[in-house]
Amino acid sequence: MAQRPPTSEIETRPDLWGPFSVAGRNALVTGAAKGIGRGIADRLAEGGANVLIADIDLAAAQHVAEHLAQDEGRPVAMRVDVSSEADCEAAVQRCIEEFGSLDLLVNDAGIFPSSPVLEMSPEFFDRVLAINLRGLVFMSKAAGLQMVRQGRGGKIVNIASIDSVHPSLPGLAAYDASKGGVLSFTKNFALEMAPHHVTVNAIAPGGIATEGTSQPVTGLTKEQTDAMMAAFTQRIPMKRMGVPDDIAKVAVFLASSAADYMTGALIVVDGGMLLS
Repeated sequence: MAQRPPTSEIETRPDLWGPFSVAGRNALVTGAAKGIGRGIADRLAEGGANVLIADIDLAAAQHVAEHLAQDEGRPVAMRVDVSSEADCEAAVQRCIEEFGSLDLLVNDAGIFPSSPVLEMSPEFFDRVLAINLRGLVFMSKAAGLQMVRQGRGGKIVNIASIDSVHPSLPGLAAYDASKGGVLSFTKNFALEMAPHHVTVNAIAPGGIATEGTSQPVTGLTKEQTDAMMAAFTQRIPMKRMGVPDDIAKVAVFLASSAADYMTGALIVVDGGMLLS
């Protein structure tokens, strides 16, 4: 029996990824200029996928594309506002123009501003829902239509949250409403797309250290925010915040043939937070 290559070689040679391979897949990742989306784009490109890096910050997306150009897959940057249905459709069309098809959609774009409900404006609530839920729905619609036209199936991976099933902090009611909607949408869209051999699954990250989580929470000082995050971390059984790559590796699994018989599932990646 052949000796198993060392982990470092497995991670850098897509041909050794076996059923977890994404080599040659054509992917669209929203919110891919930073944080979890960036981590997912990194892993997909490393694995040989062509990746459309869709983000509202074009300069940041272009920077990521330049970084990923050294990997196996081909990266393309595009400015996309997921709250615009026209932008969602344009992103899918760009994938077709650049890569010839769309095999994988990762819906990561999202925001998590904080506001108590008793102080919340309709504009605040609408903005959170427009990006976190409505944008995900209509990006999924555009991608789903293309996958049906192609007739060879596909994969859709939604980034939900542990807040989809249990609130983590006060002030995130709008965010929690949007992420609860993501989970319900994932399950229903999975039913709709199953006859077309398109799987629709979700990942529920817990606390992940990103550029966004390092910023002060609205209404709190940096010191207060740091103290809140330290207390949050202590509630995690594994006693650490996650990193984007913790989510990225699970996204690669769901994007690969290893997850072909999974749809409508929620995979929790939270260091055990929901257990506490």
